[in-house]
Amino acid sequence: MVPFLLGGCGGPLSTLAPAGPVARDIAWLWWAMLGGATALTVLVLVLVALSFGPPRPVRERRWTHWLGLGLSLPVLAVTLAGGLWVGERILPRDDGAITVQAHAVQWYWEFTQPGPDGPVTTRDRLIIPTGQPVDVLITSADVIHSFWVPQLGGKMDAVPGRQNRLRLLADTPGRLEGQCAEFCGLGHAIMRFEVDVVPPEAWDDTLRDAAETAGDTDD
Repeated sequence: MVPFLLGGCGGPLSTLAPAGPVARDIAWLWWAMLGGATALTVLVLVLVALSFGPPRPVRERRWTHWLGLGLSLPVLAVTLAGGLWVGERILPRDDGAITVQAHAVQWYWEFTQPGPDGPVTTRDRLIIPTGQPVDVLITSADVIHSFWVPQLGGKMDAVPGRQNRLRLLADTPGRLEGQCAEFCGLGHAIMRFEVDVVPPEAWDDTLRDAAETAGDTDD
């Protein structure tokens, strides 16, 4: 029943089809929040059903202390702790991560990756190796955009005049999809890009091919 109800939540732009450890943590948090929301909904429906029964004496302390505070405070505390734990995983750290640049322009993405023969710039195509942390330095040339690869991690805004940093980590090769998640104008719907996740031993060759392709296009 659940796969049927969530059939529309799959695909390359789904956070419920993670391709990396950070995205799996986000998906786990989503499932936990869904389970908690379901339990609270069932509790409310049970209370509503009981209200249609015969009147019975009820002490105010039970509702204000036990259900009002004793239930809501632990739920909020657990949710906050889970959000902070997942958020900490997204933050970059000093661990020798690969650094790439993502520059947003109405309406495309320009990526600069450290190639074996010098920086490689591609349009709407980000190339990263598996199993290695990648810090994406996100900037914008015009308006506020938002960098998002749902299967790898959370969103990060691209703000003019500011550089934001987002950590990505993919553990399986493949082709993923990303998009601008902030309405940025008439071309927002087409502001998408692809992420090529390749094995580390193939990363240099893939970047060389991308550099040659970009050179042929310029000619």
